[in-house]
Amino acid sequence: MSVPQKYLSRKDEITADFLRLAEAHINDLVNNRLERRLSTADFARQLFIDSRHLTNTIKLTTGKSPCEIMEERIIEEAQKMLNNTTLAVADISSRFGYNSPASFIKFFKGLTGITPLQYRKTRQAA
Repeated sequence: MSVPQKYLSRKDEITADFLRLAEAHINDLVNNRLERRLSTADFARQLFIDSRHLTNTIKLTTGKSPCEIMEERIIEEAQKMLNNTTLAVADISSRFGYNSPASFIKFFKGLTGITPLQYRKTRQAA
């Protein structure tokens, strides 16, 4: 059961709206409907608030920054794609708006400790 909108505080409303927009954006990226990732400033503009206010609010309510939330979701979806498709790492990286596979590989390894190809191989072996 969800809480009626009138009982949510403004910070909770902003957080819920951001999470809804972020999820829709991730869906668009995964389904190849967009060519670039949105920034925190882009999300803030959609919510008609300052990007600093968005960052502070999200950090206050979730303990994470908008970037951290987006990075975690990108990793989750990339891992799903590595597990469930035969798409090349380069194709997966372009889905998430990375200009080069190398920058995606660096991003992925920085958050998971292994490269996307190592991740795929360990999952296939299991």
